[in-house]
Amino acid sequence: MVQIGNIQLPDFPLLLAPMEDVSDPPFRAVCKANGADLMYTEFISSEGLIRAAAKSRKKLDVFDYERPIGIQLFGSDVDTMGECAAISTEAGPDLIDINYGCPVKQVACRGAGAALLQDIPKMVQMTAAVVKHTHLPVTVKTRLGWDEGTKNVEEVAERLQDVGIKALTVHGRTRAQLYKGEADWRLIAKIKDNPRIQIPIFGNGDIDSPQKALEYQQRYGVDGVMIGRASIGYPWIFREVKHYVATGQLLAPPTLEERVGMCRMHFEKSIEWKGPRVGIFEMRRHYAHYFRGLEGAKAWRTRLVDAETPELVNEILEEIASSDAVMVSGF
Repeated sequence: MVQIGNIQLPDFPLLLAPMEDVSDPPFRAVCKANGADLMYTEFISSEGLIRAAAKSRKKLDVFDYERPIGIQLFGSDVDTMGECAAISTEAGPDLIDINYGCPVKQVACRGAGAALLQDIPKMVQMTAAVVKHTHLPVTVKTRLGWDEGTKNVEEVAERLQDVGIKALTVHGRTRAQLYKGEADWRLIAKIKDNPRIQIPIFGNGDIDSPQKALEYQQRYGVDGVMIGRASIGYPWIFREVKHYVATGQLLAPPTLEERVGMCRMHFEKSIEWKGPRVGIFEMRRHYAHYFRGLEGAKAWRTRLVDAETPELVNEILEEIASSDAVMVSGF
């Protein structure tokens, strides 16, 4: 078992990465249904929470079927982050996560996310403030460093453990790399091998197949892996990794019926949580992923994107399910 504070996870747990405009409750529902062991909300702005911004408050929604679930926060002000940890705790998650890894300009150039990798003392102070303001386990997600010349994640791991975090996820790229190039997990392995480190260490970056998940577990010794982009439109990756790790055998890919069924579940959860208008609109970004590689996928996607009522979307999904379309390429 892997322990995060009072949270027990199975051996080699699979985590769903917090992804902006992706990992909302509808998306988390399909990932949970396919075996994700620990999930996080989209990252939430501490300034937005303090201002009671509707979008930020909405992201605090968590549901019992998602557990264990963490709320992820980002911000640049120490006191505000502490206060937001208290606000987030009231929403009833199982843990609080701090984002020190987001590389996008809108976040990093405002002194939040990966920007804190340039100011380790402030990162430590901010983390201590979050720990102080919640009774829940606090975890952190970060990167190797700001750039190639400042890969300081080993120091970060020790110092954040010292102020009370209960687990650390490391994305194997620097902020300067954004999402380009291949993730380097060697420093993640060094953290795991450090005898001072007693908390679980999770690796993130480039896990896009069951084979790679098992290979990286064996090569780098991480306690678990976090999966992000590979799960978009393909939540089956969680069940496929679990099966491969347990048996050494690859599962057959999802059938057309399974693809349609999971897309429908995602759509229904989207309508339920967001309402018909927004739910229909925001689901449109997912259709291309669910049906990528399917014969005639472009035409199906166009019809789904143009559909303006739940009834019409469901009619089109039923047409896809009952068609004789076949996969012409893999995921």
